[in-house]
Amino acid sequence: MMIMRNATVRAPGPLSRAAERRFAAVLNPARLIRWVYVGRMSLATAILLAAFLSWKNTDAAKTFVVTLSFLGTLATTAASFIWSETQRRPLSDAFFYLQLVTDLLLVTAVVHVTDGQFAALYILVNAVAALVLTAGGALLVALLGLVLYVADALVLLAQDPSFALTLQLGVFALAGVGTSYIASELKAAGVGREALAAELRTVRLREADIVRNIRSGIVSVGENGELLFANAVAEELLGLPLAERIGTRVLDEIGDRSVTLASALRHAATVGTPTQARLEGELTRNGKTIPLGLTTTASGGGPDGSPRTVIAIFQDISDQKRLEQTNLRAQRLEAVAELAASLAHEIKNPLASIRSAVEQMAARPAASDDERVLGRLIVRESDRLARLLSEFLDFARVRVTRHESVDIGAVVRGAAALADSHPLRADGAVLTVDTLPTPLRVRGDEDLLHRAVFNLALNALQATRPGSTVRVAVGHAPPSRVPRGIAGLEQGAIVVDVEDSGDGIDPKVLERLFEPFVTSKVGGTGLGLAITHRAIEAHRGVVLVDAGAAGTRFSIFLPVGDDAAPGN
Repeated sequence: MMIMRNATVRAPGPLSRAAERRFAAVLNPARLIRWVYVGRMSLATAILLAAFLSWKNTDAAKTFVVTLSFLGTLATTAASFIWSETQRRPLSDAFFYLQLVTDLLLVTAVVHVTDGQFAALYILVNAVAALVLTAGGALLVALLGLVLYVADALVLLAQDPSFALTLQLGVFALAGVGTSYIASELKAAGVGREALAAELRTVRLREADIVRNIRSGIVSVGENGELLFANAVAEELLGLPLAERIGTRVLDEIGDRSVTLASALRHAATVGTPTQARLEGELTRNGKTIPLGLTTTASGGGPDGSPRTVIAIFQDISDQKRLEQTNLRAQRLEAVAELAASLAHEIKNPLASIRSAVEQMAARPAASDDERVLGRLIVRESDRLARLLSEFLDFARVRVTRHESVDIGAVVRGAAALADSHPLRADGAVLTVDTLPTPLRVRGDEDLLHRAVFNLALNALQATRPGSTVRVAVGHAPPSRVPRGIAGLEQGAIVVDVEDSGDGIDPKVLERLFEPFVTSKVGGTGLGLAITHRAIEAHRGVVLVDAGAAGTRFSIFLPVGDDAAPGN
Protein backbone atom coordinates (compact mmCIF):
# COMPACT_ATOMS: atom_id res chain seq x y z
CA MET A 1 0.00 0.00 0.00
CA MET A 2 2.86 2.38 0.78
CA ILE A 3 4.37 1.75 -2.64
CA MET A 4 1.09 2.52 -4.36
CA ARG A 5 0.72 5.78 -2.41
CA ASN A 6 4.25 6.89 -3.21
CA ALA A 7 3.76 5.98 -6.85
CA THR A 8 0.64 8.11 -7.00
CA VAL A 9 2.40 11.13 -5.58
CA ARG A 10 5.46 10.75 -7.74
CA ALA A 11 3.81 9.62 -10.95
CA PRO A 12 6.34 9.78 -13.80
CA GLY A 13 5.69 11.85 -16.85
CA PRO A 14 4.74 10.42 -20.24
CA LEU A 15 7.38 8.32 -21.99
CA SER A 16 7.90 7.36 -25.58
CA ARG A 17 7.14 3.78 -26.61
CA ALA A 18 10.84 2.93 -26.80
CA ALA A 19 11.42 4.44 -23.35
CA GLU A 20 8.40 2.54 -22.03
CA ARG A 21 9.90 -0.73 -23.31
CA ARG A 22 13.28 0.06 -21.71
CA PHE A 23 11.59 1.10 -18.48
CA ALA A 24 9.58 -2.14 -18.38
CA ALA A 25 12.68 -4.20 -19.17
CA VAL A 26 14.61 -2.67 -16.24
CA LEU A 27 11.77 -3.17 -13.77
CA ASN A 28 10.91 -6.70 -14.87
CA PRO A 29 12.83 -9.07 -12.55
CA ALA A 30 12.75 -11.92 -15.08
CA ARG A 31 14.38 -9.73 -17.76
CA LEU A 32 16.76 -8.08 -15.31
CA ILE A 33 18.14 -11.40 -14.11
CA ARG A 34 18.99 -12.39 -17.68
CA TRP A 35 21.14 -9.27 -18.01
CA VAL A 36 22.74 -10.18 -14.68
CA TYR A 37 23.68 -13.58 -16.12
CA VAL A 38 25.23 -11.93 -19.19
CA GLY A 39 27.12 -9.28 -17.23
CA ARG A 40 28.38 -11.74 -14.62
CA MET A 41 29.73 -14.27 -17.14
CA SER A 42 31.25 -11.47 -19.24
CA LEU A 43 33.13 -10.13 -16.22
CA ALA A 44 34.28 -13.59 -15.08
CA THR A 45 35.41 -14.53 -18.58
CA ALA A 46 37.23 -11.22 -19.11
CA ILE A 47 39.22 -11.46 -15.86
CA LEU A 48 40.06 -15.10 -16.57
CA LEU A 49 41.37 -14.28 -20.07
CA ALA A 50 43.33 -11.32 -18.69
CA ALA A 51 44.96 -13.53 -16.06
CA PHE A 52 45.94 -16.29 -18.47
CA LEU A 53 47.17 -13.93 -21.18
CA SER A 54 49.60 -12.43 -18.68
CA TRP A 55 50.08 -15.62 -16.62
CA LYS A 56 53.87 -15.32 -16.58
CA ASN A 57 53.59 -11.97 -14.80
CA THR A 58 50.59 -12.89 -12.63
CA ASP A 59 50.93 -14.09 -9.09
CA ALA A 60 50.02 -17.76 -8.69
CA ALA A 61 47.66 -16.96 -5.81
CA LYS A 62 45.75 -14.43 -7.93
CA THR A 63 45.57 -16.91 -10.83
CA PHE A 64 44.07 -19.44 -8.43
CA VAL A 65 41.55 -16.87 -7.20
CA VAL A 66 40.57 -15.98 -10.78
CA THR A 67 40.18 -19.63 -11.78
CA LEU A 68 38.18 -20.51 -8.67
CA SER A 69 35.94 -17.44 -9.17
CA PHE A 70 35.27 -18.33 -12.80
CA LEU A 71 34.34 -21.94 -11.98
CA GLY A 72 32.09 -20.89 -9.08
CA THR A 73 30.44 -18.22 -11.20
CA LEU A 74 29.91 -20.66 -14.08
CA ALA A 75 28.36 -23.31 -11.81
CA THR A 76 26.06 -20.85 -10.02
CA THR A 77 24.96 -19.15 -13.26
CA ALA A 78 24.27 -22.46 -15.01
CA ALA A 79 22.19 -23.74 -12.07
CA SER A 80 20.32 -20.42 -11.87
CA PHE A 81 19.66 -20.41 -15.61
CA ILE A 82 18.17 -23.90 -15.45
CA TRP A 83 16.02 -22.85 -12.50
CA SER A 84 14.66 -19.62 -13.98
CA GLU A 85 14.66 -20.22 -17.76
CA THR A 86 14.41 -23.98 -18.31
CA GLN A 87 12.22 -25.07 -15.42
CA ARG A 88 10.44 -21.71 -15.12
CA ARG A 89 10.50 -21.83 -11.33
CA PRO A 90 9.35 -18.79 -9.33
CA LEU A 91 12.01 -16.19 -8.53
CA SER A 92 11.94 -15.95 -4.73
CA ASP A 93 13.92 -13.66 -2.43
CA ALA A 94 16.28 -16.55 -1.64
CA PHE A 95 17.02 -16.90 -5.35
CA PHE A 96 17.86 -13.19 -5.65
CA TYR A 97 20.02 -13.24 -2.51
CA LEU A 98 22.00 -16.16 -4.02
CA GLN A 99 22.58 -14.18 -7.23
CA LEU A 100 23.67 -11.06 -5.37
CA VAL A 101 26.04 -12.92 -3.04
CA THR A 102 27.58 -14.60 -6.09
CA ASP A 103 28.04 -11.20 -7.74
CA LEU A 104 29.55 -9.71 -4.56
CA LEU A 105 32.07 -12.56 -4.33
CA LEU A 106 32.94 -12.19 -8.03
CA VAL A 107 33.40 -8.42 -7.70
CA THR A 108 35.53 -8.94 -4.58
CA ALA A 109 37.71 -11.39 -6.52
CA VAL A 110 38.07 -8.88 -9.36
CA VAL A 111 38.92 -6.08 -6.91
CA HIS A 112 41.43 -8.37 -5.23
CA VAL A 113 43.36 -9.37 -8.37
CA THR A 114 43.29 -5.82 -9.76
CA ASP A 115 44.41 -4.24 -6.51
CA GLY A 116 41.15 -2.32 -6.04
CA GLN A 117 40.85 -0.82 -9.54
CA PHE A 118 37.28 -2.02 -10.12
CA ALA A 119 35.79 -1.31 -6.69
CA ALA A 120 33.03 0.71 -8.34
CA LEU A 121 31.45 -2.57 -9.47
CA TYR A 122 29.98 -2.88 -5.97
CA ILE A 123 27.65 -0.01 -6.87
CA LEU A 124 26.17 -2.00 -9.78
CA VAL A 125 25.44 -4.91 -7.46
CA ASN A 126 23.78 -2.53 -5.01
CA ALA A 127 21.63 -1.11 -7.82
CA VAL A 128 20.45 -4.59 -8.85
CA ALA A 129 19.70 -5.43 -5.20
CA ALA A 130 17.57 -2.30 -4.86
CA LEU A 131 15.53 -3.33 -7.91
CA VAL A 132 14.82 -6.91 -6.88
CA LEU A 133 14.73 -6.67 -3.06
CA THR A 134 13.10 -4.51 -0.48
CA ALA A 135 14.88 -1.41 0.83
CA GLY A 136 16.09 -3.34 3.88
CA GLY A 137 17.36 -6.20 1.73
CA ALA A 138 19.20 -3.79 -0.56
CA LEU A 139 20.92 -2.11 2.42
CA LEU A 140 21.88 -5.53 3.74
CA VAL A 141 23.55 -6.40 0.42
CA ALA A 142 25.32 -3.00 0.40
CA LEU A 143 26.58 -3.66 3.94
CA LEU A 144 27.83 -7.11 2.92
CA GLY A 145 29.70 -5.54 0.00
CA LEU A 146 31.38 -3.06 2.35
CA VAL A 147 32.39 -5.87 4.70
CA LEU A 148 33.91 -7.88 1.82
CA TYR A 149 35.74 -4.84 0.49
CA VAL A 150 37.15 -3.94 3.92
CA ALA A 151 38.16 -7.55 4.57
CA ASP A 152 39.92 -7.73 1.21
CA ALA A 153 41.60 -4.37 1.73
CA LEU A 154 42.74 -4.92 5.31
CA VAL A 155 43.39 -8.63 5.46
CA LEU A 156 44.29 -9.83 1.97
CA LEU A 157 46.04 -6.66 0.78
CA ALA A 158 47.36 -5.86 4.24
CA GLN A 159 46.55 -2.16 3.84
CA ASP A 160 46.53 0.19 6.76
CA PRO A 161 43.23 1.92 7.58
CA SER A 162 44.33 5.20 6.06
CA PHE A 163 42.25 8.31 5.44
CA ALA A 164 41.97 7.45 1.72
CA LEU A 165 40.57 4.02 2.46
CA THR A 166 38.15 5.47 4.98
CA LEU A 167 37.03 8.09 2.48
CA GLN A 168 36.58 5.45 -0.22
CA LEU A 169 34.47 3.32 2.13
CA GLY A 170 32.36 6.37 2.95
CA VAL A 171 31.82 7.07 -0.73
CA PHE A 172 30.83 3.44 -1.31
CA ALA A 173 28.44 3.58 1.64
CA LEU A 174 26.80 6.79 0.39
CA ALA A 175 26.64 5.38 -3.13
CA GLY A 176 25.06 2.20 -1.81
CA VAL A 177 22.44 4.09 0.18
CA GLY A 178 21.77 6.51 -2.67
CA THR A 179 21.52 3.76 -5.25
CA SER A 180 19.14 1.80 -3.00
CA TYR A 181 16.94 4.87 -2.53
CA ILE A 182 16.84 5.79 -6.21
CA ALA A 183 16.19 2.23 -7.29
CA SER A 184 13.46 1.87 -4.67
CA GLU A 185 11.78 5.02 -5.95
CA LEU A 186 12.15 3.76 -9.51
CA LYS A 187 10.61 0.43 -8.54
CA ALA A 188 7.77 2.20 -6.72
CA ALA A 189 7.12 4.34 -9.77
CA GLY A 190 7.17 1.22 -11.92
CA VAL A 191 4.71 -0.54 -9.64
CA GLY A 192 2.47 2.52 -9.74
CA ARG A 193 2.72 2.69 -13.50
CA GLU A 194 1.92 -1.00 -13.79
CA ALA A 195 -1.03 -0.58 -11.42
CA LEU A 196 -2.33 2.36 -13.43
CA ALA A 197 -1.88 0.40 -16.65
CA ALA A 198 -3.68 -2.60 -15.16
CA GLU A 199 -6.51 -0.37 -13.97
CA LEU A 200 -6.71 1.25 -17.40
CA ARG A 201 -6.87 -2.17 -19.05
CA THR A 202 -9.63 -3.19 -16.62
CA VAL A 203 -11.62 -0.04 -17.37
CA ARG A 204 -11.17 -0.53 -21.11
CA LEU A 205 -12.25 -4.17 -20.90
CA ARG A 206 -15.26 -3.18 -18.80
CA GLU A 207 -16.21 -0.45 -21.27
CA ALA A 208 -15.70 -2.79 -24.21
CA ASP A 209 -17.86 -5.41 -22.52
CA ILE A 210 -20.61 -2.86 -21.87
CA VAL A 211 -20.48 -1.55 -25.43
CA ARG A 212 -20.41 -5.09 -26.81
CA ASN A 213 -23.44 -6.21 -24.81
CA ILE A 214 -25.53 -3.08 -25.11
CA ARG A 215 -28.50 -3.57 -27.42
CA SER A 216 -28.25 -0.10 -28.94
CA GLY A 217 -26.22 1.15 -31.85
CA ILE A 218 -23.58 3.77 -31.02
CA VAL A 219 -22.00 6.02 -33.64
CA SER A 220 -19.64 8.93 -33.03
CA VAL A 221 -18.65 11.41 -35.75
CA GLY A 222 -16.54 14.56 -35.89
CA GLU A 223 -17.68 18.02 -36.89
CA ASN A 224 -16.80 17.28 -40.54
CA GLY A 225 -18.74 14.04 -40.58
CA GLU A 226 -15.75 11.71 -40.20
CA LEU A 227 -16.50 8.49 -38.34
CA LEU A 228 -14.78 8.22 -34.95
CA PHE A 229 -16.42 5.14 -33.45
CA ALA A 230 -19.14 2.57 -34.17
CA ASN A 231 -20.06 -0.55 -32.23
CA ALA A 232 -21.11 -3.89 -33.66
CA VAL A 233 -24.82 -3.27 -33.07
CA ALA A 234 -24.64 -0.10 -35.17
CA GLU A 235 -23.07 -2.07 -38.02
CA GLU A 236 -25.77 -4.72 -37.72
CA LEU A 237 -28.66 -2.25 -37.64
CA LEU A 238 -27.36 -0.13 -40.52
CA GLY A 239 -25.96 -3.03 -42.52
CA LEU A 240 -22.71 -1.11 -43.11
CA PRO A 241 -19.07 -2.14 -42.44
CA LEU A 242 -18.46 0.88 -40.22
CA ALA A 243 -15.37 -0.55 -38.51
CA GLU A 244 -13.57 -0.32 -41.85
CA ARG A 245 -14.60 3.32 -42.34
CA ILE A 246 -13.09 4.89 -39.20
CA GLY A 247 -11.69 8.30 -40.10
CA THR A 248 -13.76 8.68 -43.28
CA ARG A 249 -17.00 10.55 -43.94
CA VAL A 250 -19.98 8.24 -43.70
CA LEU A 251 -23.02 10.49 -43.26
CA ASP A 252 -24.11 10.06 -46.88
CA GLU A 253 -24.02 6.28 -46.56
CA ILE A 254 -25.87 6.44 -43.24
CA GLY A 255 -28.42 8.70 -44.92
CA ASP A 256 -29.12 5.98 -47.47
CA ARG A 257 -30.24 3.78 -44.57
CA SER A 258 -31.83 6.38 -42.31
CA VAL A 259 -32.42 9.98 -43.31
CA THR A 260 -33.45 10.82 -39.73
CA LEU A 261 -30.19 9.52 -38.22
CA ALA A 262 -27.96 11.28 -40.75
CA SER A 263 -29.87 14.56 -40.42
CA ALA A 264 -29.66 14.42 -36.62
CA LEU A 265 -25.90 13.87 -36.76
CA ARG A 266 -25.41 16.74 -39.19
CA HIS A 267 -27.58 19.08 -37.12
CA ALA A 268 -25.79 18.25 -33.87
CA ALA A 269 -22.39 18.72 -35.56
CA THR A 270 -23.28 22.23 -36.69
CA VAL A 271 -24.72 23.48 -33.38
CA GLY A 272 -22.26 25.64 -31.48
CA THR A 273 -23.24 24.55 -27.95
CA PRO A 274 -23.59 21.07 -26.47
CA THR A 275 -27.06 19.74 -27.24
CA GLN A 276 -29.07 16.61 -26.64
CA ALA A 277 -32.06 15.61 -28.73
CA ARG A 278 -34.39 12.62 -28.68
CA LEU A 279 -36.50 11.74 -31.69
CA GLU A 280 -37.91 8.87 -33.68
CA GLY A 281 -37.42 7.97 -37.30
CA GLU A 282 -37.19 5.06 -39.66
CA LEU A 283 -34.44 2.79 -40.92
CA THR A 284 -34.62 1.02 -44.27
CA ARG A 285 -32.65 -2.19 -44.64
CA ASN A 286 -33.12 -5.00 -47.15
CA GLY A 287 -36.34 -3.40 -48.32
CA LYS A 288 -37.83 -3.44 -44.82
CA THR A 289 -38.68 -0.34 -42.80
CA ILE A 290 -37.80 -0.45 -39.10
CA PRO A 291 -38.92 2.15 -36.54
CA LEU A 292 -35.90 3.81 -34.95
CA GLY A 293 -35.50 5.68 -31.69
CA LEU A 294 -32.36 7.79 -31.32
CA THR A 295 -30.61 10.25 -29.05
CA THR A 296 -27.85 12.60 -30.21
CA THR A 297 -25.38 14.41 -27.99
CA ALA A 298 -22.81 17.00 -29.08
CA SER A 299 -19.76 18.01 -27.06
CA GLY A 300 -16.73 20.23 -27.60
CA GLY A 301 -16.50 23.06 -30.06
CA GLY A 302 -16.32 25.65 -27.28
CA PRO A 303 -14.14 28.73 -26.86
CA ASP A 304 -11.16 26.54 -26.02
CA GLY A 305 -11.08 25.37 -29.63
CA SER A 306 -11.62 21.69 -28.82
CA PRO A 307 -13.02 19.70 -31.76
CA ARG A 308 -16.72 19.00 -31.70
CA THR A 309 -17.86 15.39 -31.56
CA VAL A 310 -21.35 13.99 -31.91
CA ILE A 311 -22.58 10.71 -30.43
CA ALA A 312 -25.79 9.06 -31.61
CA ILE A 313 -27.36 6.19 -29.67
CA PHE A 314 -30.12 4.47 -31.59
CA GLN A 315 -32.09 1.25 -31.38
CA ASP A 316 -34.77 -0.74 -33.13
CA ILE A 317 -38.00 0.15 -31.31
CA SER A 318 -40.16 -2.39 -33.12
CA ASP A 319 -40.82 -4.20 -29.84
CA GLN A 320 -41.73 -0.95 -28.14
CA LYS A 321 -44.15 -0.06 -30.93
CA ARG A 322 -45.61 -3.55 -30.78
CA LEU A 323 -46.11 -3.30 -27.04
CA GLU A 324 -47.79 0.08 -27.40
CA GLN A 325 -50.14 -1.41 -29.96
CA THR A 326 -50.65 -4.47 -27.75
CA ASN A 327 -51.56 -2.36 -24.73
CA LEU A 328 -53.91 -0.22 -26.78
CA ARG A 329 -55.44 -3.33 -28.31
CA ALA A 330 -55.88 -4.90 -24.89
CA GLN A 331 -57.76 -1.83 -23.66
CA ARG A 332 -60.04 -1.87 -26.69
CA LEU A 333 -60.63 -5.62 -26.35
CA GLU A 334 -61.56 -5.25 -22.70
CA ALA A 335 -64.12 -2.61 -23.55
CA VAL A 336 -65.49 -4.68 -26.44
CA ALA A 337 -65.63 -7.77 -24.22
CA GLU A 338 -67.75 -6.01 -21.61
CA LEU A 339 -70.08 -4.69 -24.30
CA ALA A 340 -70.23 -8.08 -26.03
CA ALA A 341 -71.15 -9.85 -22.81
CA SER A 342 -73.97 -7.42 -22.12
CA LEU A 343 -75.35 -7.57 -25.66
CA ALA A 344 -75.06 -11.34 -25.85
CA HIS A 345 -77.10 -11.79 -22.69
CA GLU A 346 -79.68 -9.29 -23.88
CA ILE A 347 -80.01 -10.83 -27.34
CA LYS A 348 -79.67 -14.54 -26.64
CA ASN A 349 -82.87 -15.01 -24.63
CA PRO A 350 -85.20 -13.12 -27.05
CA LEU A 351 -83.53 -14.90 -29.94
CA ALA A 352 -84.27 -18.27 -28.37
CA SER A 353 -87.91 -17.26 -27.94
CA ILE A 354 -88.14 -16.07 -31.55
CA ARG A 355 -86.59 -19.33 -32.80
CA SER A 356 -88.97 -21.46 -30.76
CA ALA A 357 -92.04 -19.49 -31.89
CA VAL A 358 -91.08 -19.60 -35.57
CA GLU A 359 -90.32 -23.32 -35.35
CA GLN A 360 -93.76 -23.99 -33.87
CA MET A 361 -95.50 -21.82 -36.48
CA ALA A 362 -93.74 -23.60 -39.33
CA ALA A 363 -94.73 -26.97 -37.85
CA ARG A 364 -98.49 -26.18 -37.88
CA PRO A 365 -100.56 -28.39 -40.23
CA ALA A 366 -102.14 -25.28 -41.70
CA ALA A 367 -98.82 -23.72 -42.58
CA SER A 368 -98.14 -23.29 -46.27
CA ASP A 369 -95.00 -24.44 -48.05
CA ASP A 370 -93.68 -20.88 -48.21
CA GLU A 371 -94.23 -20.46 -44.48
CA ARG A 372 -92.33 -23.70 -43.78
CA VAL A 373 -89.39 -22.58 -46.01
CA LEU A 374 -89.26 -19.18 -44.32
CA GLY A 375 -89.55 -20.87 -40.94
CA ARG A 376 -86.57 -23.14 -41.64
CA LEU A 377 -84.59 -20.11 -42.87
CA ILE A 378 -85.33 -18.17 -39.70
CA VAL A 379 -84.41 -21.18 -37.52
CA ARG A 380 -81.12 -21.68 -39.41
CA GLU A 381 -80.16 -18.03 -39.12
CA SER A 382 -81.21 -18.01 -35.49
CA ASP A 383 -78.88 -20.93 -34.84
CA ARG A 384 -76.07 -19.09 -36.62
CA LEU A 385 -76.68 -15.99 -34.51
CA ALA A 386 -76.75 -18.18 -31.40
CA ARG A 387 -73.35 -19.63 -32.28
CA LEU A 388 -72.02 -16.15 -32.87
CA LEU A 389 -73.38 -15.03 -29.51
CA SER A 390 -71.77 -18.06 -27.87
CA GLU A 391 -68.42 -17.02 -29.35
CA PHE A 392 -69.06 -13.53 -28.05
CA LEU A 393 -69.57 -14.93 -24.58
CA ASP A 394 -66.42 -17.05 -24.91
CA PHE A 395 -64.53 -13.94 -25.96
CA ALA A 396 -65.89 -11.98 -22.99
CA ARG A 397 -65.28 -14.80 -20.49
CA VAL A 398 -61.63 -15.44 -21.30
CA ARG A 399 -60.19 -15.80 -17.81
CA VAL A 400 -57.56 -18.00 -16.19
CA THR A 401 -59.64 -20.16 -13.85
CA ARG A 402 -56.87 -22.56 -12.78
CA HIS A 403 -53.32 -21.73 -11.69
CA GLU A 404 -51.42 -24.97 -12.08
CA SER A 405 -48.14 -26.19 -13.52
CA VAL A 406 -48.66 -26.97 -17.20
CA ASP A 407 -46.31 -28.72 -19.62
CA ILE A 408 -46.66 -26.36 -22.56
CA GLY A 409 -44.89 -28.89 -24.80
CA ALA A 410 -47.65 -31.44 -24.20
CA VAL A 411 -50.29 -28.75 -24.77
CA VAL A 412 -48.69 -27.83 -28.10
CA ARG A 413 -48.53 -31.46 -29.24
CA GLY A 414 -52.19 -32.06 -28.37
CA ALA A 415 -53.45 -28.83 -29.96
CA ALA A 416 -51.40 -29.40 -33.12
CA ALA A 417 -52.68 -32.98 -33.50
CA LEU A 418 -56.28 -31.78 -33.16
CA ALA A 419 -55.75 -29.01 -35.73
CA ASP A 420 -54.05 -31.47 -38.10
CA SER A 421 -57.18 -33.66 -38.13
CA HIS A 422 -59.57 -30.77 -38.78
CA PRO A 423 -61.59 -31.17 -42.00
CA LEU A 424 -61.09 -27.52 -43.05
CA ARG A 425 -57.30 -27.75 -43.19
CA ALA A 426 -55.54 -27.11 -46.54
CA ASP A 427 -55.17 -30.13 -48.80
CA GLY A 428 -51.74 -31.75 -48.67
CA ALA A 429 -50.41 -29.45 -45.95
CA VAL A 430 -47.80 -31.06 -43.71
CA LEU A 431 -47.69 -30.19 -40.02
CA THR A 432 -44.40 -30.60 -38.11
CA VAL A 433 -44.12 -30.21 -34.34
CA ASP A 434 -40.76 -29.47 -32.70
CA THR A 435 -40.68 -29.74 -28.90
CA LEU A 436 -38.02 -30.50 -26.33
CA PRO A 437 -37.85 -33.99 -24.79
CA THR A 438 -38.03 -32.50 -21.29
CA PRO A 439 -41.16 -30.74 -19.96
CA LEU A 440 -41.40 -26.97 -20.32
CA ARG A 441 -43.38 -25.71 -17.36
CA VAL A 442 -45.57 -22.62 -17.21
CA ARG A 443 -48.31 -21.74 -14.77
CA GLY A 444 -51.84 -21.24 -15.98
CA ASP A 445 -54.99 -22.77 -17.40
CA GLU A 446 -54.28 -25.77 -19.62
CA ASP A 447 -57.63 -25.58 -21.46
CA LEU A 448 -57.19 -21.89 -22.24
CA LEU A 449 -53.64 -22.41 -23.51
CA HIS A 450 -54.78 -25.39 -25.60
CA ARG A 451 -57.44 -23.26 -27.25
CA ALA A 452 -54.99 -20.45 -28.03
CA VAL A 453 -52.45 -22.79 -29.67
CA PHE A 454 -55.22 -24.68 -31.52
CA ASN A 455 -56.56 -21.46 -33.03
CA LEU A 456 -53.13 -20.47 -34.34
CA ALA A 457 -52.32 -23.95 -35.67
CA LEU A 458 -55.67 -24.27 -37.44
CA ASN A 459 -55.38 -20.78 -38.95
CA ALA A 460 -51.91 -21.68 -40.27
CA LEU A 461 -53.16 -24.96 -41.78
CA GLN A 462 -55.98 -23.08 -43.50
CA ALA A 463 -53.80 -20.18 -44.72
CA THR A 464 -50.79 -22.15 -45.98
CA ARG A 465 -50.35 -23.11 -49.62
CA PRO A 466 -51.48 -26.64 -50.56
CA GLY A 467 -48.64 -29.12 -50.17
CA SER A 468 -46.52 -26.76 -48.01
CA THR A 469 -45.37 -27.24 -44.44
CA VAL A 470 -46.68 -25.66 -41.27
CA ARG A 471 -44.14 -25.68 -38.42
CA VAL A 472 -45.05 -25.52 -34.76
CA ALA A 473 -42.11 -25.24 -32.34
CA VAL A 474 -41.81 -24.62 -28.62
CA GLY A 475 -38.69 -23.93 -26.55
CA HIS A 476 -36.86 -21.45 -24.35
CA ALA A 477 -36.78 -18.00 -25.94
CA PRO A 478 -33.25 -16.59 -26.37
CA PRO A 479 -32.78 -13.19 -24.69
CA SER A 480 -32.50 -11.46 -28.06
CA ARG A 481 -36.06 -12.54 -28.93
CA VAL A 482 -37.80 -11.75 -25.66
CA PRO A 483 -39.85 -8.54 -26.05
CA ARG A 484 -38.62 -5.81 -23.74
CA GLY A 485 -40.90 -3.96 -21.36
CA ILE A 486 -43.08 -6.88 -20.23
CA ALA A 487 -42.64 -7.48 -16.51
CA GLY A 488 -43.71 -11.12 -16.63
CA LEU A 489 -40.99 -12.03 -19.16
CA GLU A 490 -37.99 -10.45 -17.41
CA GLN A 491 -36.97 -13.72 -15.72
CA GLY A 492 -37.12 -15.74 -18.93
CA ALA A 493 -39.75 -16.85 -21.40
CA ILE A 494 -40.97 -19.85 -23.34
CA VAL A 495 -41.88 -19.20 -26.95
CA VAL A 496 -44.33 -21.08 -29.15
CA ASP A 497 -43.86 -20.38 -32.87
CA VAL A 498 -46.48 -21.22 -35.50
CA GLU A 499 -45.21 -20.64 -39.06
CA ASP A 500 -47.00 -21.15 -42.35
CA SER A 501 -46.03 -20.72 -46.01
CA GLY A 502 -49.07 -18.77 -47.12
CA ASP A 503 -49.40 -15.50 -48.98
CA GLY A 504 -48.99 -13.40 -45.86
CA ILE A 505 -51.50 -10.96 -44.44
CA ASP A 506 -52.89 -7.81 -46.00
CA PRO A 507 -51.17 -4.84 -44.27
CA LYS A 508 -54.58 -3.23 -43.68
CA VAL A 509 -55.76 -6.36 -41.91
CA LEU A 510 -52.45 -6.81 -40.08
CA GLU A 511 -52.83 -3.52 -38.21
CA ARG A 512 -56.14 -4.69 -36.66
CA LEU A 513 -55.54 -8.43 -36.74
CA PHE A 514 -56.34 -9.17 -33.08
CA GLU A 515 -59.45 -7.01 -32.93
CA PRO A 516 -62.91 -8.66 -32.95
CA PHE A 517 -64.59 -9.22 -36.34
CA VAL A 518 -61.34 -8.63 -38.25
CA THR A 519 -60.75 -11.59 -40.56
CA SER A 520 -59.64 -12.41 -44.08
CA LYS A 521 -61.38 -15.81 -44.15
CA VAL A 522 -64.71 -16.22 -45.92
CA GLY A 523 -67.38 -17.01 -43.33
CA GLY A 524 -65.06 -16.32 -40.39
CA THR A 525 -66.32 -14.48 -37.35
CA GLY A 526 -63.00 -12.76 -36.63
CA LEU A 527 -63.03 -13.78 -32.97
CA GLY A 528 -60.47 -16.61 -32.95
CA LEU A 529 -57.34 -14.42 -32.83
CA ALA A 530 -59.01 -11.99 -30.44
CA ILE A 531 -59.71 -14.88 -28.05
CA THR A 532 -56.11 -16.10 -28.48
CA HIS A 533 -54.77 -12.64 -27.67
CA ARG A 534 -56.87 -12.35 -24.52
CA ALA A 535 -55.95 -15.88 -23.41
CA ILE A 536 -52.20 -15.22 -23.67
CA GLU A 537 -52.52 -11.79 -22.07
CA ALA A 538 -54.36 -13.43 -19.15
CA HIS A 539 -51.22 -15.52 -18.62
CA ARG A 540 -49.06 -12.33 -18.50
CA GLY A 541 -47.65 -13.18 -21.90
CA VAL A 542 -47.84 -11.67 -25.36
CA VAL A 543 -48.53 -12.90 -28.87
CA LEU A 544 -46.73 -11.25 -31.81
CA VAL A 545 -47.01 -11.70 -35.55
CA ASP A 546 -44.48 -11.32 -38.37
CA ALA A 547 -45.96 -11.45 -41.86
CA GLY A 548 -44.28 -11.34 -45.25
CA ALA A 549 -44.59 -12.63 -48.77
CA ALA A 550 -43.04 -15.96 -47.75
CA GLY A 551 -45.55 -16.63 -44.99
CA THR A 552 -46.60 -15.68 -41.49
CA ARG A 553 -45.22 -16.48 -38.06
CA PHE A 554 -47.20 -16.12 -34.84
CA SER A 555 -45.11 -16.18 -31.65
CA ILE A 556 -46.53 -16.75 -28.18
CA PHE A 557 -44.26 -15.66 -25.31
CA LEU A 558 -45.15 -17.01 -21.86
CA PRO A 559 -43.35 -16.37 -18.56
CA VAL A 560 -41.45 -19.25 -17.00
CA GLY A 561 -40.88 -19.88 -13.31
CA ASP A 562 -42.89 -20.30 -10.15
CA ASP A 563 -43.06 -16.55 -9.64
CA ALA A 564 -44.77 -16.10 -13.01
CA ALA A 565 -48.28 -16.86 -11.84
CA PRO A 566 -50.82 -15.52 -14.32
CA GLY A 567 -53.25 -12.82 -13.46
CA ASN A 568 -57.01 -13.06 -13.47
